[in-house]
Amino acid sequence: FATMAGKIRVVIAKPGLDGHDRGAKIIARALRDAGMEVIYTGLHQTPQQIVETAIQEDAHAIGVSILSGAHMTLVPKILELLREEDAGDILVVVGGTIPKDDSAALLEQGVGAVYTPGQPVAEIVDYLNGKLAHVAG
Repeated sequence: FATMAGKIRVVIAKPGLDGHDRGAKIIARALRDAGMEVIYTGLHQTPQQIVETAIQEDAHAIGVSILSGAHMTLVPKILELLREEDAGDILVVVGGTIPKDDSAALLEQGVGAVYTPGQPVAEIVDYLNGKLAHVAG
């Protein structure tokens, strides 16, 4: 599919009622600094809005930042909507305060990676570059 030469496009999304977006902005800046194109959706997005944005923006990945504890409801809904829209090839990564058991469940459901506070931002950049190297070629 047509994308601008070699730019990985990532939607950074804050679903639900979570009002804290400092982490999401730090990640967005790090991804931009690494040469990716970042679309930040702002706060209080529904899973539907996030998926629509990702499809409209021809995104390769969605980074879901979630601290509210609603990750086991919101993230599976995003994955389900992506599949319904025939966009299941969009990589979904999740960051936030997510217990280990929930991380395992999210990975089983199709999330690419889960990041918790304190993990180096470089790990996220490296992961996306590795998983999406084919679009940067």
